[in-house]
Amino acid sequence: MDIQQPFLLFLCVLHLTLMGVLSKHVDHRNLFTQRVCCKRQSHFVYIGQDILGSHISVDVGMCRSHCGAPTTPSYEAGKQQYSKYSSMLDFLKSKKTRTRGPTASQSAGPLNHLPSCGVTQVCEPTGMRVDRLLLFEGPREVEVIEDCHCEIKLAQCIRVPGLRTYFSETPYETVIDVGGCSQSKGSPDGFSCVPTKFESALVETPNEVDLIQTVAACELKESCYRVRYVEYYYETVHHAEGIKEEKLKEIDVGRCLGSCTTGNRCLLRSPSDPEICHLWSERQSSSCVPQGYESHSFVNQYGQIRTILSITSCHCRN
Repeated sequence: MDIQQPFLLFLCVLHLTLMGVLSKHVDHRNLFTQRVCCKRQSHFVYIGQDILGSHISVDVGMCRSHCGAPTTPSYEAGKQQYSKYSSMLDFLKSKKTRTRGPTASQSAGPLNHLPSCGVTQVCEPTGMRVDRLLLFEGPREVEVIEDCHCEIKLAQCIRVPGLRTYFSETPYETVIDVGGCSQSKGSPDGFSCVPTKFESALVETPNEVDLIQTVAACELKESCYRVRYVEYYYETVHHAEGIKEEKLKEIDVGRCLGSCTTGNRCLLRSPSDPEICHLWSERQSSSCVPQGYESHSFVNQYGQIRTILSITSCHCRN
């Protein structure tokens, strides 16, 4: 018994020593904290030339949920991946197709390639500022992302807050909720969550008062859609008693908003799964223009008949 006790003591010391050595190579960082990650990254955009003719690029920023250090593939792994293809051209085409197709996330592979905000969240800007720059062609406003965070994905189409800081770091600095629309998921093809009602906010500046358009309401609409747009006119009405009355006439003339894409962009689908597209074509854009009209005739304040056309529907035209 006396011989076994020192031997057991020796084994305990050896075990603790080995655990201490191994702990030096173990990363004790919280993997969950590491996964819930959403950061602002630099993203420079060329906006033009200044009044001296110099080229100006602005770091407008972008929100990325892949905050961990990217895994660098080994030489052997890259060699094995390339060996699947008959030529370097086929290999590059395959890479381009995977990065452009919407199903690239389905073949993301290991956990560290998945979006770190999780399945139910998305990495979005939490603060934006509007910088006004004087270019050779004139003043221009540029929206710059200041910070990012993980935001819960919304299934319904609703108006969401959108804070913008105007005249940052000046005595006229103002924060306005310009609003926006949630990205509706699982909606029918061709429909989007878009703004349908707008309001205005006033921003005081050293020279004048600026009018900022804000989003007041959102609805699920087709990509090209009509929104309400009211104009007022003076109308003269002659009553049976011979009395002439001048009143305000309100006409919803409408506006066409949205963007259009034509045709099916998928050129090659997977034989085993039609939902997977292997090759995508370039996106072709067309204009969202009025399709239907109706006329409104009235007598103006000068006794002249005036006709105003209002938009009743919109459609995409190449």
